[in-house]
Amino acid sequence: MFDSKESNFWKQGVLSDIAEITMGQSPSGNSYNENGQGTVFFQGRAEFGFRFPTIRLFTSEPKRIAQKNDTLMSVRAPVGDLNVAHEECCIGRGLAAIHSKDNHQSFVHYTMFFLHRELDVFNGEGTVFGSINRNALNSMPIRVPPIDLMDKFENIVSPMDKLIRTNFDEICHLQAIRDSILPKLMAGEIDLSKIKP
Repeated sequence: MFDSKESNFWKQGVLSDIAEITMGQSPSGNSYNENGQGTVFFQGRAEFGFRFPTIRLFTSEPKRIAQKNDTLMSVRAPVGDLNVAHEECCIGRGLAAIHSKDNHQSFVHYTMFFLHRELDVFNGEGTVFGSINRNALNSMPIRVPPIDLMDKFENIVSPMDKLIRTNFDEICHLQAIRDSILPKLMAGEIDLSKIKP
């Protein structure tokens, strides 16, 4: 897939060479709601799922915005947990959004997984409440491959990420159908007697 000689052309860099970092800022508490008014709002890692966060809150006064497909990272204990923004959303103080500067979002996302050990230091010794700021995140040391190698990676991995999203959307759709039908079945509002096994 990749020529091992290509690794000789990787250069030493920092995260800000490939990504733009947006640190979250919580909106006014009286702007929160659970009935879908305004922008989807994630406070922190409490909403994180396997890949995408669970939508619970909305805000009518969004402050800091993550774009669709941005990597969401917890910046308060524990530092370094990751999810992906399923859609444009507002992020609170517990999160940062990490966005590719040159349309290599899958590469950026998996780079963040690679940095997990370095990020875990911010949870470590002597800290009562682990956290990381924007400057520390921007300056995280990484190895930066040539642009053509990043293109190769993106061409292979991005379709996989899109398939994960499609599967997630289908699961959510099926869960919504189940949640709407099951109460009616339990209440006897749907007649199943004529359905053949």
